[in-house]
Parts: sequence; C-alpha cells; structure tokens
Amino acid sequence: MHEYGIVQSLIDSCDEHAKKNSAKKVIKVVIKIGVLSGVEPHLLSEAFEMFKFGTICHEADLVINIQKVKVHCNSCGAEKELKKNEFICPKCGSFDLKVLDGEDMYLMSLELKQ
Repeated sequence: MHEYGIVQSLIDSCDEHAKKNSAKKVIKVVIKIGVLSGVEPHLLSEAFEMFKFGTICHEADLVINIQKVKVHCNSCGAEKELKKNEFICPKCGSFDLKVLDGEDMYLMSLELKQ
C-alpha cells in the first residue's frame, strides 16, 4: 500500500513547515486528492491516523478534499469538470482534451499551534 509512503512524506512536510513557523503542533492538515491521482482517500486517512502518533501531527485532524477531473478542450476552448471518467468534452464531444486538475495530491493548508 503506497499510502504509507505518502503519509510519511506528508508528515515530513508538516514537520518542515511547522519548524519554519516555530510551531509546536499541527492541529489540522488539509489536502486535495485528484480522482486520477491513484491515491485511495480512505486508505490514506487510515494510514495518517496510524502513523501520526509520536509526530508533530499527533493531534492533527486530516481533511481530504476530492478534486474531480478538470479539462480544457483544445477544439472548442471550454474548461469543464468531467462528471464521469469519460474523456469527452461535455460541450462539443471532442476527445482532444488537456487535463488541468485531478491528477495530483497537494498539501493545501496547515493549522499550526505555537
């Protein structure tokens, strides 16, 4: 399960940001996970709960926001969120799409305590 490695990187990143801001604790971690990222949100949440003990995140709540796939149609110029995982422009039916969002996982914000 690669979610364990992702959680370790996430906790390391939280620790780094906390040190830069002279914080003693991380209270809340907000992340965005794209539906095409390959990350299973429920497994990531379980791994975070398991691995946060003994770290700067030991009291932190994890908030996961799911990002749908957002595309730009190279044919008609429309930018739309796809309702299904069908890579067809909802406006003109073209297959000539560029993915703008929904493929990655991002650390969006941290709530820190001094």
